[in-house]
Amino acid sequence: MSGKCSMILARARGTGTACLAITVCALAIGAAQPAAAALPPGNTVEQWNQIAENTVVGSGAFQNEGLIYMGYVSAAIYNAAVAIHGGYAPYGRGVHAPKGASIDAAVIEAAYDSLVNYFPLQTTTLYAAYIEALGLVPEGIAKSNGQAVGLAAAAALIQARSGDGRLTPIGITSSFPTRTPGPGVWRLTPAAYAAPQTPWVGSVKPFILRSADEFLPDTPPPLTGRTWVQAFNSIQLYGSASSTLRTDDQTAIAEFWTANVIRQYNRLVRDLADAHHLKLVQTARLAAMVNLIGADAQISVMHAKYHYLFWRPVTAIDPTSVNPMGDGFGPVPGFDDGNNATAELAGWRPLVATPNHPEYPAAHGSLTSAMAEVLSDFLDTDRINVDIHGFDAAGAAGNLNAVRHFDKAEDLREQIIDARFWAGLHYRFSTEAGVTLGRRVAEYDLRHAFKKMERED
Repeated sequence: MSGKCSMILARARGTGTACLAITVCALAIGAAQPAAAALPPGNTVEQWNQIAENTVVGSGAFQNEGLIYMGYVSAAIYNAAVAIHGGYAPYGRGVHAPKGASIDAAVIEAAYDSLVNYFPLQTTTLYAAYIEALGLVPEGIAKSNGQAVGLAAAAALIQARSGDGRLTPIGITSSFPTRTPGPGVWRLTPAAYAAPQTPWVGSVKPFILRSADEFLPDTPPPLTGRTWVQAFNSIQLYGSASSTLRTDDQTAIAEFWTANVIRQYNRLVRDLADAHHLKLVQTARLAAMVNLIGADAQISVMHAKYHYLFWRPVTAIDPTSVNPMGDGFGPVPGFDDGNNATAELAGWRPLVATPNHPEYPAAHGSLTSAMAEVLSDFLDTDRINVDIHGFDAAGAAGNLNAVRHFDKAEDLREQIIDARFWAGLHYRFSTEAGVTLGRRVAEYDLRHAFKKMERED
């Protein structure tokens, strides 16, 4: 056994985390000799935030389940940093830190140990970064004590989240209660007609909320009412792939918000850490706020989506758009809404391909609204003054080359409502409901976690 593992095990036995320490050390010893790893830029938390982001997104996780994994890692890093630095309430049960323990070593250890637990197939790649990062921390008791703190934080997080409802493998679908087929009921959507995306996320135990249905939105508007007629007719005109009413800038905004949200908002964490010269513990707190509250917002919205099972615009506007081979959720072709004030249109397709989960409420509305609340709270102002990176349709797939500036938190909320409407993905009332949900989730979470405390020196 290496000297590093011996020291960590000695300290881990005193914290009740020896079993995880043995597992982590075995993975490290069994890993191939690491190639030279180029650490990302930034402070230690920024580096491991980006390593976590790359690991989670690279695994192929859908964005809602990916935020859960980001929540795991971010919580472990946050608790390790808080244990040493103090100043903020830990997430859940905190861990003990000896005086003078290295916060850098603790962050590295917490990140690595949690990542290899959830992504064991990435151990070789992660180990290379781990060894390089640890090599930058001066040898001595502060370093080994810091590693023990990080190990304890990761072990506590893993134990606390055991049996939380997360399903594996990545991207797996699951069963859910269905509704009687009819107008308004969700169907699989073109072009892929992919299986329902991660219904199980709506049953995962939230990180901070008491339950996923704590802020369940009201039911969608009836198909006989004015709200529905206006929503149907307007998205048919503005959300179509061939719309002549949507401007070039509106199209660009719709495409901007098709970027991977894990990359968007975690990049913003790192950008703010640089711009505001945040300390390690402050960076860890912001990353934890973004990812744990973001995960709670997505757990809540996925619960609501599979509760209401409301149909997407493409299904409502074009009843012939349902899978011609059948999808098990209703007849072929589908239903019209039975309202004489709306007119179905065969062949109608949205600007952006429809995701494979139900429509109401809008997931991006919930997440982005929650992030607006996080930013207002962290920066202590509604005038958040941030630049956010998003997708540029002129660039390569998955790029974050476009940049948009947001002066106020409310500007962010207003734009996501417009963006999903112009994309042809969500009726305005759906994204508005998502925005309200995300705000309420974030407000609750911020009242119950990440609070400032008197630091003990």
